[in-house]
Amino acid sequence: MNQGCLILVGILVTLSLPYSHAFWRNENKIQTAVFLSPKFVLGPGSVENRFYYNVDFPKGHIAVKSFDAEVIDEAGNPIPLHETYLHHWVVVRYYVRKGVEISEFDDPRKFNESDYISARNSGICQNLGQFFGLGSETRKTSTHVPNPYGIEAGNPAEIPSGFEEQWMLNVHAIDTRGAEDKLGCTECRCDLYNITVDEYGRPLRPDYKGGLLCCYDHTQCKVKHGFEAVRRALYLRYTVTWVDMDRSVLPVKIYIFDITDSWKRSRSSTGIIAEHECKVEYDIESCDATGVGDDGCIDTRRISLGMPFGGYLIYGVAHQHSGGTGSALYREDGQLMCSSLPTYGEGEEPGNEAGYIVGMTTCYPKPGTVEISKGETLILESNYSRIRHHTGVMGLFYILVADESPKPMHALHTVVQTQDSIMVVTILWAAVALIGVVAVIAVAVHYRLKREGEDGYEAIGM
Repeated sequence: MNQGCLILVGILVTLSLPYSHAFWRNENKIQTAVFLSPKFVLGPGSVENRFYYNVDFPKGHIAVKSFDAEVIDEAGNPIPLHETYLHHWVVVRYYVRKGVEISEFDDPRKFNESDYISARNSGICQNLGQFFGLGSETRKTSTHVPNPYGIEAGNPAEIPSGFEEQWMLNVHAIDTRGAEDKLGCTECRCDLYNITVDEYGRPLRPDYKGGLLCCYDHTQCKVKHGFEAVRRALYLRYTVTWVDMDRSVLPVKIYIFDITDSWKRSRSSTGIIAEHECKVEYDIESCDATGVGDDGCIDTRRISLGMPFGGYLIYGVAHQHSGGTGSALYREDGQLMCSSLPTYGEGEEPGNEAGYIVGMTTCYPKPGTVEISKGETLILESNYSRIRHHTGVMGLFYILVADESPKPMHALHTVVQTQDSIMVVTILWAAVALIGVVAVIAVAVHYRLKREGEDGYEAIGM
């Protein structure tokens, strides 16, 4: 019985240990680093849309667990969206030949192709190659990758010989202090920016009313007459958490879907990148212009996408602009796989700005339960309010997919850390308590029978 008691004590100690001690190898300690983008300066109505190369990023062969960001001033104070609107930020991986210097402000069009290799994500949109990125929702959107998974970076086996891995950061921010139409400025309405040509001097098509082509770097949105405010220096502060990569971590791949993707299934379709044209942005006509109809003044768009890959869905989140009411991913038979809904702010403080999307809900399916089959057709849906006209909105959907489901030990320590862990731990403790009761009863019975044996009675079954 002493051995049984020791086992019981061992179980209790194991359940009492922090997760990282109980189930995670010691070398997989979570590490965190906070970095700043290069400084950018904005005045009322001005726009920052720069690409910064060779930015700070954790070194070594690692698995990224989260990547969060926000705009701050020189004193480190968070800046609210109603002053500086964060249209988007994205982080892209690339490889550069060793010895070739790429500065933070280099123009990628001038790169020698033999010295620079794009290392995009695994997605089907050629122009959406980022590994990380969000927009106004960044402060209240979870980017956590659940255990035992991670986004792999710095793998020596993937870096071409003679090259090194680096990262590019794109920050698109709009100063709306004193703007005549704050929402119009954030939606990049061309008339508010007085723009008729794109950043390369090419005329815009007549029906292009607003979007990225009208709010490029150094453009100016219209502000109220006589409004004055100081130009100020700002930064994107980004926080990365990671663990060292080893066999206990299962790598995930990043896929980004776009509601504007024009892909159509045909007999010869393979689902490869070349068949997808992702326009990234689109406009929403108001109910006043089209009539309310049967849609309840909601613009709903759905597209079918053939999956050129397979695996297990680990995480999902949508990216929408103001007016968005949610997005979802379905199987072809209508079964919901993942949905993501916006949270709108209600105040003035950073992270709760009224009228802005300040967060998007995420989905974390139980590992190994939602499988995507190669060749399967999925349905992407994006919904926007049509109460007013919107320009340059987006309907992106990010997912993380693992090639394999976790082994039993992985599965156990994963559920312990999920949001449903309270129920799991409760069940485990109940089991331990039951074992304890059984052990106590067994000890009592053993003691009584032993006493009876000593009194001259035969101990049955002993």
